[in-house]
Amino acid sequence: MSRTDRRSFLKTMAAAGLVSGVAFPAPGLARELNANSKLNLAHVGVAGMQGDFHRSSCAAENRVAICDVDENFLEKYGAEIPGAKRFVDFREMYDKMGDQIDAVVITTPDHTHAFAAVEAMKRGIAAYVEKPLAHDVYQIRQMRKIAREKNLATQMGTQIHALDNYRRVVEWVKSGVIGKIKRVDVWCGVVWGGKPRTNDAVDVPKGLHWDLWLGPAPVRPFQPCYLGGNWRSFWDFGNGGMGDMGCHFMDLVFWALDLQYPKTIVATGPEPADADYAPRDLHVEYEFAGVNGASDPLVVTWSDGAVRPESLKEYGLDKGNGILFIGEEGAIYSNYTERALLPVEKQKTFKEPEQSIPASIGHHNEWLKAVKTGDATTCNFEYSGRVAETILLGPIAYRCGKKLEYDAEKVAATNCPEAAKYLKQDVREGWEV
Repeated sequence: MSRTDRRSFLKTMAAAGLVSGVAFPAPGLARELNANSKLNLAHVGVAGMQGDFHRSSCAAENRVAICDVDENFLEKYGAEIPGAKRFVDFREMYDKMGDQIDAVVITTPDHTHAFAAVEAMKRGIAAYVEKPLAHDVYQIRQMRKIAREKNLATQMGTQIHALDNYRRVVEWVKSGVIGKIKRVDVWCGVVWGGKPRTNDAVDVPKGLHWDLWLGPAPVRPFQPCYLGGNWRSFWDFGNGGMGDMGCHFMDLVFWALDLQYPKTIVATGPEPADADYAPRDLHVEYEFAGVNGASDPLVVTWSDGAVRPESLKEYGLDKGNGILFIGEEGAIYSNYTERALLPVEKQKTFKEPEQSIPASIGHHNEWLKAVKTGDATTCNFEYSGRVAETILLGPIAYRCGKKLEYDAEKVAATNCPEAAKYLKQDVREGWEV
């Protein structure tokens, strides 16, 4: 029975009540996969994050294809996966091997995340995509829509979600140890914007397919400053420091407080040296309505670069990054691996709440298992899409230069029509999602 025929058969049986608990998370079900089976896996973007740990985290699977716009990376990293076919264009990879691929890990620059993921999901391929999921809000909404329609197992690459520390902090917040939450301050010292463009004519490095690297972005001459992660400094490719690290830190806030979407967003930062350039220091304030049982709006802030929230002084914190939940009866500080109840006097009588969130089997393993068995993922596109959308609204407010009143249902800033061009950005013909 073909993959399509078998999936249709199982769905019909489930609708008739003859099959229970069928989630149809991935096309691999057609190959009678279970938790011990090996997926046919592809990697899109094989350097950077993939080179650090994504490939090793998926090494137990059957890697059938790798794709990168730089042939040098394909040669370097392809040597460790000799059985994988090599491609420079993911569209060609999907066209030639789409019926053989069960799942794909995507770690390209942000501006091509959505396109690589949507082309896969339309073919029934489950997707793991690095943060911040996509380059604009419209793309995120499209990714969520297609994932729902195809019943696919998805995961955004917020790996810290799988660590025990975040789990304990969520339990602390939900236990009410600091009462109703009044405010959350989030900060990170990340800085992008250190390598501006020049007017020098520079040859494209041998092996790099520059037009494919640009993908949906406007055509422009090659410059070395666009590579090595510094693409995050440019609006056509990234969203500055907030786009880089915001999802990792704000994930904890969304998880602990069950946040949906902000009602207002205001952002401040220095005037950039170039209109196409993200600011080095950004401060964003969000208001969320009706959170944690409070009638007043919850304020959540983000600060990056050299900016730090004033609350750090009040609680005697000198940390390069972190999350501070401020409640009516104290505060909770956390970063990736640390947590503390504040003021310190509260720690003397604090009784740790019973653990209710089980340990993770691993961020990648959770997704890989879901593709095979239909289990849930904690950072699926429905949940992580809200986090990523909120993150992208910060730079949009900065670019608009005013406080935005956001209608999440309409995906519109109701008081700022000019925000529409940032919520859904123009792309080159042939790169629509």
